[in-house]
Amino acid sequence: MQAVLVIAHRQPEQIIALAKKLVPTFKVFIHFDTKMKVTPSQLEELDKLGVYHFSKINVRWGGWSIGQVAVDLFKIALKDPRITHFHLISGQDWPTKPPKEIANYFENNDHIYMTYFRANQKVKSGEKVIWWQKYYFPYDHLNRRTTFGKIYHRITLYGQMLLRVNKLKKLGFQDNKIYSGENWVDLPRDATEYAINYFESHPNLRKMLVTGAFSDEFWLPMIFCNNAQLKKRIVQNIHRYIVWEKRYGSRPAILDETDLSLIQAGDYFWARKVVFGISDKLVEGLSK
Repeated sequence: MQAVLVIAHRQPEQIIALAKKLVPTFKVFIHFDTKMKVTPSQLEELDKLGVYHFSKINVRWGGWSIGQVAVDLFKIALKDPRITHFHLISGQDWPTKPPKEIANYFENNDHIYMTYFRANQKVKSGEKVIWWQKYYFPYDHLNRRTTFGKIYHRITLYGQMLLRVNKLKKLGFQDNKIYSGENWVDLPRDATEYAINYFESHPNLRKMLVTGAFSDEFWLPMIFCNNAQLKKRIVQNIHRYIVWEKRYGSRPAILDETDLSLIQAGDYFWARKVVFGISDKLVEGLSK
């Protein structure tokens, strides 16, 4: 048995449709952002499908909250000893192949499917990625996407530079040991157990993540890439079709029917971002 763990933040009707697509091939676990409005009848529909769902965390963009959702999903799913693999996806992901074909690919497969890079060797949005963990950011309590949040980010970033703040040194981390990547992963059980046990037993790692920015992209790369044996098992092809450009007011792009041929020609298991009302023809094409 394999599990799909879903981090959902909008369109509960799409989440239900996704669950129907995945069940019974996968056991499905869903966290609903506490800001979502999910009706009792929608929850009842998920119950009838045998889907485990809960709503615990107010997810804030740029904060650790989305990483904590992932941790909670893994911990809950690990309670079922029958589950051999765990697939972490967004509620805006959609399978590009039949669920059984996806599951078959991972059977008897002990690879860790995850992207990673050294944080001190990459720049994003004009900022060194390592800055997001070197300095302190309160984005679980402050909306980073507002005008105020953007101004605050610049002021606090350069202010900490001037003051020579170095949270990593304080917590005992070396710059070349800080890794980042994408939040979306496919993990075998032993690697998942190792990651959760490591996370729970290393308080300084948790302190780093809780006070950093975009920390959901750091925790698993940090854990796996600093273990020589596990790092050897990492495959950086995460089989996800993502268009890193702005479309329909979103980056990454919201996908539509123009992406269908590229998805079908590529080595993908999931398409992201899919939004009902915009991506309907794409979803229909992927179902044929």
